[in-house]
Amino acid sequence: MAKKTFARSDRVADQIQRELAGMLQKGLKDPRVGWVTITAVDVTRDYSHAKIYYTVMNESTREATAAALADAAGYLRNELGRRIRLFSMPQLHFVYDESIERGMYMNRLLDEVAEADARLPDNPVDEAGAEGKE
Repeated sequence: MAKKTFARSDRVADQIQRELAGMLQKGLKDPRVGWVTITAVDVTRDYSHAKIYYTVMNESTREATAAALADAAGYLRNELGRRIRLFSMPQLHFVYDESIERGMYMNRLLDEVAEADARLPDNPVDEAGAEGKE
């Protein structure tokens, strides 16, 4: 059985995610950055760029948070360079992660379908899955 190995860039991405989460929680003093969650980090194979995917708790602060993170990218990169030993620290690019919103939207659609199905009159179904005939 082959061992599952992780590329070094994946390990670097995980370390960047952990460090950034801590820095955003404790180290960043910008009041525009509220409740930010780092959902994923993708690092290029040559470590020149890192896409940091994030979400915010309050949708109304989304644009202000995006501006604050873009402004703080240089500071965060410098702090990462002090905490993580890499030959070259990647440029940080913050990208809003819409997957949670899409997931909530899909759940809402499924709930609506389930409610609409519950309002329909019962249709007897036999165990074979075919509609019952009398």
